[in-house]
Amino acid sequence: MVRVAIVCKPHKEELARIVPALIAWLREHDYDPLLDDEGGRYTPAAPAVNRAELPGHSPALVVVLGGDGTLLSVARIFAAVGTPILSVNLGSLGFLTEVRLADLYSTLESWCAGCHNVDERAMLDAVLWRDGAEYTRFTALNEIVVSKGDIARMGDFAVELDGKMVARFRADGVIVSTPTGSTAYTLAANGPILTPDVDALIVTPICPHLLTLRPIVVRGDASLTVRVEGIPDLALLTVDGQQAIQLLKSDEIRCCRSSHTVKLVRLSESGFFEALRNKLSWGER
Repeated sequence: MVRVAIVCKPHKEELARIVPALIAWLREHDYDPLLDDEGGRYTPAAPAVNRAELPGHSPALVVVLGGDGTLLSVARIFAAVGTPILSVNLGSLGFLTEVRLADLYSTLESWCAGCHNVDERAMLDAVLWRDGAEYTRFTALNEIVVSKGDIARMGDFAVELDGKMVARFRADGVIVSTPTGSTAYTLAANGPILTPDVDALIVTPICPHLLTLRPIVVRGDASLTVRVEGIPDLALLTVDGQQAIQLLKSDEIRCCRSSHTVKLVRLSESGFFEALRNKLSWGER
């Protein structure tokens, strides 16, 4: 039987009703459901494993029941194996999780029949270099952020593009974003909106000291380096708003487009602009 993984957002009471019904539907259509550990808390109707172990069970599809945050964590876990993800919005905004709960089964039927669309999203690799050596690495779907700590004093940062200096500046931080992330933190920092298929990266200073310092869009195969040149008390590297590590002075974060992508199962190809209009009120007067 073809395996389908189900990933659930924690603390959503309605999932105690939704998950058993989904498991029953999958079994009726000859699929083998497998839950993550959060899903296992809602029902004993299917086996459950740790979320990080799901790719090792080789599912043909991942159904995410949650919000954008749940999808971001799943995207990073499945990035290396390329499993398609059907994300169902149970959150408040649901910009990435475009499929409504009411459309869950019709979308599943389209996937079963091979009539679905796949929206392929670029990801971002970030490697932290410390004392001239690789220290750790991350992969993001939305963005990586280098930012100061809690004290209301700016840090000193430098950005290089393909080894050439772009700028040194004082700011609260720097965002390096994918096109998918252009509607997340980058948008809140006055960055541009990019359609997901644009081959580009965005560098956005956060509250820079100089009003002339603006966000910049660079080509997708660029190599970007963000260097911490001075910090008032604390600096952090944050990945998709979910993973964080403390930075030291002279740390370098080297960013480039990942070789991995995220494949999102969609009913239609117009979901991005529908989400802009319906969820961000884009173009309204």
